Amino acid sequence: MIRVLHVIGSMNRGGAETFIMNVYRHINRDEVQFDFLLEAQKEGAYDKEILALGGKIFFYIPRKESIFKNKKSLETFFKKHSEYKIVHQHASSQSNIEPLKAAKKAGVPVRILHSHSTKQGGSKIHKYIHKYNQVVHKNTATRCFACSDLAGQWMYGKHDFEIINNGIDANKFSYNPKKREQIRKKLNIQSDQFVVGHIGNFVEVKNHEYVIEIFKEMLKIEPSLLLLLVGDGRLKAHIQDIVNKYDLNNNVKFTGLVENPEDYLQAMDAFVFPSFYEGFPVTLVEAQVSGLPCFISDHITKSVKICDNVFFEDISDNPIVWANNILAYKEKKYKRINSKRNIIQKGFDIRQVARKLEDEYCKYSYYLKES
Repeated sequence: MIRVLHVIGSMNRGGAETFIMNVYRHINRDEVQFDFLLEAQKEGAYDKEILALGGKIFFYIPRKESIFKNKKSLETFFKKHSEYKIVHQHASSQSNIEPLKAAKKAGVPVRILHSHSTKQGGSKIHKYIHKYNQVVHKNTATRCFACSDLAGQWMYGKHDFEIINNGIDANKFSYNPKKREQIRKKLNIQSDQFVVGHIGNFVEVKNHEYVIEIFKEMLKIEPSLLLLLVGDGRLKAHIQDIVNKYDLNNNVKFTGLVENPEDYLQAMDAFVFPSFYEGFPVTLVEAQVSGLPCFISDHITKSVKICDNVFFEDISDNPIVWANNILAYKEKKYKRINSKRNIIQKGFDIRQVARKLEDEYCKYSYYLKES
């Protein structure tokens, strides 16, 4: 059996984390097992499931605590755990590839860097380090993956990389009228009420303030609409304050974190996603297979359009433009369909992606024989 060590900040319900877990659930665990090296020092949303699937979880000292201790803890880990021959680091930039550097120093032969974003927040120094490491990364990573073309260009510049699709369970997210009825009943949503939805962490990049502005304009035209916001995060209270300020409480529902986002997608009638930047949002693949019309930021890679129900909008536009476009689509009385076939044909079913990664990992099985 091959044990692959995945390196990431934490295993909470973010896009990259969800992708990893989707693969983990569907990969042949008799052949490949996943272990995790995390920067977070507290339990994550997926930790219990990881342990139940046979994975191990380790922690290293965060860089923000001490650069020296961070480097030392990583070097100590890889020196102690020489059993790992494949390290797969998931990152939003090259400003923190210390885990791969430590893995290389310890002689780990296969070191994969996987880009999950198209932009990085943070300070100027982080951006400088990112640019610098783009030049030297070939001495650190032996394989370069990205979730999209833009994510690869951002991470690797002109260097070569391979796109790994952010796959989903197409069966799980396919449109299901019975689930729609159940979740609407649970949330006290009328069967004929038009629901605009968003799923995502409450962080700056998701642009929730703009979501509220769009919905506010929609309500001026159709006061019976409902906005369903699924997720949690440090900006949630701030967004709730804005909803209170605009007196929209009767038309906006906050669900918090949910373990079954696929059911909440069924309850929606339109999906809005005006992020400032994204790598390749898993949520948008899920929304498409559920048959939802998706109105999304023009800052997101065009390759995210797998089905015909995706519409790119300018996030610099007045929110009323988005509002009018969504309502115009509503008036067409579109028929919601199951888009599972499209997802599979384009290679976004998680079984296809898991098999591809399994084959990739197994290519290096000879390293196990040598150890």
